[in-house]
Amino acid sequence: MEEEIGRITHYFSKINVGILELSKGTLQVGDSIHIKGHTTDFYQKVESIQVEHASVDSAKPGEPVGIKVEGPVRENDIVFKVTED
Repeated sequence: MEEEIGRITHYFSKINVGILELSKGTLQVGDSIHIKGHTTDFYQKVESIQVEHASVDSAKPGEPVGIKVEGPVRENDIVFKVTED
Protein backbone atom coordinates (compact mmCIF):
# COMPACT_ATOMS: atom_id res chain seq x y z
CA MET A 1 0.00 0.00 0.00
CA GLU A 2 1.22 3.52 -0.73
CA GLU A 3 0.35 6.79 0.96
CA GLU A 4 1.27 10.17 -0.49
CA ILE A 5 3.44 12.00 2.04
CA GLY A 6 4.80 14.96 0.10
CA ARG A 7 6.46 16.43 -2.97
CA ILE A 8 9.99 17.12 -4.12
CA THR A 9 10.71 20.87 -4.12
CA HIS A 10 14.38 20.84 -5.16
CA TYR A 11 17.09 18.47 -6.35
CA PHE A 12 20.84 18.79 -5.85
CA SER A 13 22.25 16.63 -8.64
CA LYS A 14 25.90 16.82 -7.54
CA ILE A 15 25.12 15.19 -4.19
CA ASN A 16 21.97 13.21 -5.18
CA VAL A 17 19.78 14.87 -2.56
CA GLY A 18 16.13 15.71 -3.01
CA ILE A 19 14.32 18.23 -0.83
CA LEU A 20 10.99 16.79 0.26
CA GLU A 21 8.20 19.02 1.53
CA LEU A 22 6.51 16.60 3.92
CA SER A 23 2.75 17.25 3.87
CA LYS A 24 1.45 14.38 5.98
CA GLY A 25 2.59 11.36 7.91
CA THR A 26 6.12 10.87 9.15
CA LEU A 27 9.26 9.71 7.42
CA GLN A 28 11.88 7.62 9.17
CA VAL A 29 15.26 6.23 8.21
CA GLY A 30 14.61 2.71 6.92
CA ASP A 31 11.19 3.54 5.42
CA SER A 32 10.53 2.47 1.84
CA ILE A 33 9.40 5.23 -0.51
CA HIS A 34 8.17 5.48 -4.09
CA ILE A 35 9.06 8.65 -5.99
CA LYS A 36 6.86 9.22 -9.02
CA GLY A 37 6.64 12.04 -11.51
CA HIS A 38 6.57 12.88 -15.20
CA THR A 39 9.86 11.09 -15.89
CA THR A 40 10.59 9.69 -12.42
CA ASP A 41 9.42 6.33 -11.12
CA PHE A 42 11.49 4.36 -8.63
CA TYR A 43 11.40 2.77 -5.21
CA GLN A 44 14.10 3.05 -2.57
CA LYS A 45 14.80 2.76 1.13
CA VAL A 46 15.46 5.97 3.04
CA GLU A 47 19.12 5.80 4.07
CA SER A 48 19.44 9.26 5.59
CA ILE A 49 17.30 12.28 6.45
CA GLN A 50 18.54 15.78 7.11
CA VAL A 51 16.69 18.78 8.52
CA GLU A 52 18.60 22.06 8.21
CA HIS A 53 21.86 20.17 7.51
CA ALA A 54 21.55 18.04 10.67
CA SER A 55 21.04 14.28 10.41
CA VAL A 56 17.82 13.08 12.03
CA ASP A 57 16.08 9.71 12.37
CA SER A 58 12.60 10.97 11.48
CA ALA A 59 10.75 14.02 10.18
CA LYS A 60 7.24 15.38 10.66
CA PRO A 61 4.93 17.32 8.30
CA GLY A 62 5.82 20.93 7.66
CA GLU A 63 9.54 20.28 7.72
CA PRO A 64 11.47 20.47 4.46
CA VAL A 65 13.77 17.47 4.62
CA GLY A 66 16.74 16.42 2.55
CA ILE A 67 16.88 12.78 1.53
CA LYS A 68 19.57 10.93 -0.39
CA VAL A 69 18.00 9.65 -3.61
CA GLU A 70 19.16 6.82 -5.86
CA GLY A 71 18.26 8.59 -9.07
CA PRO A 72 17.44 12.05 -10.41
CA VAL A 73 14.21 13.56 -9.14
CA ARG A 74 12.32 16.64 -10.30
CA GLU A 75 10.37 19.41 -8.66
CA ASN A 76 6.77 18.34 -7.99
CA ASP A 77 7.55 14.61 -8.09
CA ILE A 78 5.20 12.94 -5.63
CA VAL A 79 6.69 10.93 -2.77
CA PHE A 80 4.74 7.97 -1.41
CA LYS A 81 5.52 5.98 1.72
CA VAL A 82 5.23 2.26 1.00
CA THR A 83 3.70 0.14 3.78
CA GLU A 84 3.14 -3.59 4.13
CA ASP A 85 -0.68 -3.42 4.40
